[in-house]
Amino acid sequence: MPLSFALKEGIFLKITDQVAAFAQPVVEANGCKLWDVEYVREGSERYLRVYIDKEGGIDIDDCERVHRAMDPILDEKDPIAESYHFEVCSAGLERALKRPSDFAQFMGSPVTVKLYRPRNGLKEIPAVLQAYEEGRVTVTAGKETITFEKSEVALVRLRVEF
Repeated sequence: MPLSFALKEGIFLKITDQVAAFAQPVVEANGCKLWDVEYVREGSERYLRVYIDKEGGIDIDDCERVHRAMDPILDEKDPIAESYHFEVCSAGLERALKRPSDFAQFMGSPVTVKLYRPRNGLKEIPAVLQAYEEGRVTVTAGKETITFEKSEVALVRLRVEF
């Protein structure tokens, strides 16, 4: 997928950063928190997704309110030249942790660590999040404490246990 950038105040910004900047106040005005913005290609289609969250969880009405509020702003700012589908979604129970604040918020929570290369024969390790520092992720898996370097980790996602 080619990177798309737009010029703003002399600085090149990714589409997702641009959209996050104008989505955040809209999302907050609707009683929610902006979790993430992604712009992806799936098959021949492109999707702009805004992920939202709030205490007690998101429902379809929250997604619809934010979508309706953002539609005219996207039309006005026009950050994407090509055709795309716009979606507003819940961050979900098994959301990806990306920023240091995400890791801090969910310290002690069950996670799945997905690795680029297998470790002890596993590419996905169910564990409990213990620490996050400068990209290094420390978890407990069973009785073992493991620290993964940033270069080893493809994704850390919350894990729901039933």
